[in-house]
Amino acid sequence: MNILMTLDENYVPQGRLMLETLRRWNPEEISVYVMHTSLTEKGLEELAASGCRVISVAMTGEEFRGAPITDRYPPEMYYRLLAARYLPEDLERILYLDPDMIVLGSLRELYDLPMTERIFYAAATHLKEFWRKINEKRLDLPQDGIYVNSGVLLMNLAALRKKQDEAEIFRYIRDHEKALWLPDQDIISALYGDHILEIDPYVYNMTDKLLMLRPEEEAWMNLAWVREHTRIVHFCGRNKPWKKNYKGLLGTFYQEALAASKKDSVL
Repeated sequence: MNILMTLDENYVPQGRLMLETLRRWNPEEISVYVMHTSLTEKGLEELAASGCRVISVAMTGEEFRGAPITDRYPPEMYYRLLAARYLPEDLERILYLDPDMIVLGSLRELYDLPMTERIFYAAATHLKEFWRKINEKRLDLPQDGIYVNSGVLLMNLAALRKKQDEAEIFRYIRDHEKALWLPDQDIISALYGDHILEIDPYVYNMTDKLLMLRPEEEAWMNLAWVREHTRIVHFCGRNKPWKKNYKGLLGTFYQEALAASKKDSVL
């Protein structure tokens, strides 16, 4: 299983914990490609302490000299968008995971999803139809596409290498600069929304908002349901369980993973 991460030193502890939970539930060879500009050898070694094989993909930021670069659009934003260009050519697919996650089950079924050449990504949406319509107008989304949360992305690298146009990405950013709120997922959704295979967010991209704000769903406020069905919990946004002001129910899985990690390090 090939995994992609992009992070800096600030997220190394969370990244290691995520990888430890990934290994716990997926006892197979896992190669983690880490795209970064500033990770130290110590940071890479800490990620490798998860038991995964860690491959550094060091970037300078100069790779995107022709791209719009600002505080809102740092070079790191492009790593996820243009990963197919910089990862080894023999990789046909890779699963991108944000570091602010806890894995609760096997990801093999997700990783092996059939993807034709027309499908560039498999990802989940967190939005209901009303907000999708808002984003459709804001971003010129394709009418039959979806707006994704880009924290979990199964990437069809073979298809992206053949069909992705870097100039189109840079041009879209310049044309929609004022409309972009969450640039990476805005861009993926706008340019490739009709080339995305939709996956279940309650299984593969569960958040506290999903758990608490949809009373019509079986998973609503139900940690037992999450424990049985969810494979990935995602602490997206500013509400993080390692911060003092965290509010939510899913933090219990972070605390359990942290306790297991400390126990393993003692043993």
